[in-house]
Amino acid sequence: MGRNPPPALLISPEDALASVRTAILLGAVVPGVRHETEKLAADLAELLRLRMEGQKETETLVATIASRQQEERRMDMLLVENDRLSRQNSLELATEKRRAEELAARASSMEGLIASLETEIRSVREATEKARAEEDRLRRLSDEQRQRARDLAASSLPDKNRIAPAYVFSDLKHKLELPAAGEILRQFGDPDGTGHEAKGMVIASEPGPLVTAPADGWVVYAGEFRSYGQMIILNTGDGYHMVLSGMDRVSTGQGKFVLSGEPLAVMGEKRVASATALALETDRPTLYIEFRKDGKPVDSREWWTGSGSGKAQNDS
Repeated sequence: MGRNPPPALLISPEDALASVRTAILLGAVVPGVRHETEKLAADLAELLRLRMEGQKETETLVATIASRQQEERRMDMLLVENDRLSRQNSLELATEKRRAEELAARASSMEGLIASLETEIRSVREATEKARAEEDRLRRLSDEQRQRARDLAASSLPDKNRIAPAYVFSDLKHKLELPAAGEILRQFGDPDGTGHEAKGMVIASEPGPLVTAPADGWVVYAGEFRSYGQMIILNTGDGYHMVLSGMDRVSTGQGKFVLSGEPLAVMGEKRVASATALALETDRPTLYIEFRKDGKPVDSREWWTGSGSGKAQNDS
């Protein structure tokens, strides 16, 4: 016997109509749901991106704070080390200053003082060695380079952005300004009041002006020396030394490199009694200036600009 066919699936008109309505309703709703779903997915992606950016910013901030803390610790250590070195340098300078004063008290002449300072005081010895090294460097220049240096020296004072004299001292003739404004009372070779010829020049200034460096150089000595009173000795290179005395207060220290126009001292309110100011009919402060070449006094007149009067300028 054969099988009976399954009964036919019968759908009522009402169910068919309901299905059509459902399909129509879903067709209208699904696009809106899809749009909202896509918008929600985009919002979630943006939230995730913002969270990741926030995490990166947090990590960067933490790293920055840690770096700053490390830098602050490093700076604290540097400050402590600088303070230690400053105290050590101050102690060394004080020791060298006392040693220089002892040498000055024992020296019987300017030549002897300079020689002992440049031999026995470390800071001065190092400055002297730097001066000699600079002289060697300048001597090794080609003729063309040396001529350019002379031309520049002839047109203006050297540039100050340096830690050693830019040119040999002999190339600065007629280019230096006096270290203080005033009237020239005595020149090299004039009677000095003791029956001898003056080894330097004397300027009478107004009370209290600054005394500035006429040229670049290393401070060989700064302090009192016998009848000179307060005295500064500059090593200007090329075998030259410059002596300044008669000041009331000195504001530089030995071994230091100074630039032309840099303040070195202050004149007092009246003339300081010294051998270099003997037989001068003035009560005004007097500044004594002496140039020395290879230990011997030389006439400084050919180094000064113009008539050899005026105040040292502060720029080149």
